[in-house]
Amino acid sequence: MGIEQAPDEKGRDAARGFKQETRKEEKKVEAQKGSDLAKGADRFEERSKSSDGRSAGSKQH
Repeated sequence: MGIEQAPDEKGRDAARGFKQETRKEEKKVEAQKGSDLAKGADRFEERSKSSDGRSAGSKQH
C-alpha cells in the first residue's frame, strides 16, 4: 500500500516510517555486498535464482 492510500494520518505515518527503515536497511545491505541491489523485475529474478539457480520462468514449466 502506498502512503497516499492509507485511510488515516496514523496509517500514512506508519507507511512513511516503514519506507524510511526499508531504505536504511537496503543501504546497509548494499554497503556489505559492495554493489547496488537489483531493482524491480531484475530483483525478482535475482531472488528467484538465488534459491536454486533456476529462473522463475523455468520453474513454471
